[in-house]
Amino acid sequence: MAEIENTDLDKIKKLVEIMEQNELVELEIKHGDDKVFLKRCPAQPVTPPGAVLQPEYGPPPSGRAMIEMPAVTPKEQQNLVDIKSPIVGTFYATPSPDSEPYAEIGKHVEPQTVVCIIEAMKVMNEIKADTAGTIVEILVTNGQAVEYGQVMFRVKPD
Repeated sequence: MAEIENTDLDKIKKLVEIMEQNELVELEIKHGDDKVFLKRCPAQPVTPPGAVLQPEYGPPPSGRAMIEMPAVTPKEQQNLVDIKSPIVGTFYATPSPDSEPYAEIGKHVEPQTVVCIIEAMKVMNEIKADTAGTIVEILVTNGQAVEYGQVMFRVKPD
């Protein structure tokens, strides 16, 4: 029995390798009554400080051409408060594609201010700042997969 399980595990590992090599996000295989469905998070590009981000969907709304991410010096970074993801899921900066973002660099937030939505298991979870201050860094992009404890925002406290 253990030998059969090891063989199945080896096959799954091989499928994961194939997914990585071909940059596949999902893979589903059906054979008779057996079914294997694998899903992984797509690789996210790393955005260096000072980079300019373009919204992911459609042309930029009028008056908001691009979002400038200022570089934060190490000394300034020591005084910042991190807003971390409380769950694993998909990060959304806006309630809908044509809406204003919940949080922007330079925006003042209070502890009850919603800064984003994280979708987990088809449930939209509003994430609150839990601190008062000004957002100085946004470390994730719209539609990006986030992990538990991953820093999403940095806030300069009041």
